[in-house]
Amino acid sequence: MKEIQINFVDFWSGFVPEECFIYRLLSQRYQVVISERPDYLFYSCGGYRHLDYPDAVRIFYTGENVVPDFNVCDYAIGFHHLRFEDRYVRFPLYLVYRITPEELERLEKPKVVSPELANRKFCNFVYSNGKQADPMRESFFRLLSEYKRVDSGGRYLNNIGGPVTDKLEFLSQYKFTIAFENCALSGYTTEKILDPMRALSMPIYYGDPNVDRDFNPGAIIRIKDRTSLERAVEEIVRLDRDDEAYLEKLRRPWFAQTGITKSYESKLENFLSHIIEQPFEKAFRTTDYAWAGYYKQCLRRAMPLNGNPLFRKVWGIADRWKRLSAGGRKKED
Repeated sequence: MKEIQINFVDFWSGFVPEECFIYRLLSQRYQVVISERPDYLFYSCGGYRHLDYPDAVRIFYTGENVVPDFNVCDYAIGFHHLRFEDRYVRFPLYLVYRITPEELERLEKPKVVSPELANRKFCNFVYSNGKQADPMRESFFRLLSEYKRVDSGGRYLNNIGGPVTDKLEFLSQYKFTIAFENCALSGYTTEKILDPMRALSMPIYYGDPNVDRDFNPGAIIRIKDRTSLERAVEEIVRLDRDDEAYLEKLRRPWFAQTGITKSYESKLENFLSHIIEQPFEKAFRTTDYAWAGYYKQCLRRAMPLNGNPLFRKVWGIADRWKRLSAGGRKKED
């Protein structure tokens, strides 16, 4: 078994390399060694340490709503529907966020939908992020609440006495789940849509405008933009009052096609294998010369400032002031 030297930097707090899906996939084919002098560096959007590894092949991964910077990374794993030579593969967050491959395969199988599922409580809303999310999420929560009470079980807009400790168990008690992404961005599909599916609660979804590439639009209540909010409420009310219609929709398959999760995993395995199996010196796809090199140099110079808490606080205040000022100008206009 071929040995490869790798490392992971700039991931989220509490990240454990050996628990990462990338590590697990590589371990099936290679003898993986975590090294401070790696040949292959996997990094995310949580910092700039990846710039300290100029001699490594850099592979960017994101589950957040950012586009890979191909001026810096040689390759990238993300969620956008991109094509860029041999340098990119799509692998959306919902495939790996707090879920096992076995459970994903279970979700592709026919559902067991009993009549009792139509007798559950109405709808839930479980979020902790309010400030940095599309305000349409809160708008819809309040709009739907005009029809019936929507139970908010997260820290944001909580109305049940405190946040829930078991999200999936909580979702399973409801006919509908408000499943809004933090923003609407092509390909950006997270656990927001998958969690209610795991709990057999019908998702009311807003986010990825191309969600139907992966998921069956006939099995969810889909909101495309602000103009469709009222129509979505009308459809929810109809299903809430018609048990047979609700159960018929709930029985529909979640995914747009069979074998979709294995297809994504196979593409990722082939992508990683292609990077590693080519001669190491030929695996690089970026350069440090001319303007590309100057661009990286500017990023390195900005690193100390970005990591400085005082600097970040000052810029945070400045950003808030600019947003408030812009809002005031809009009102005057």
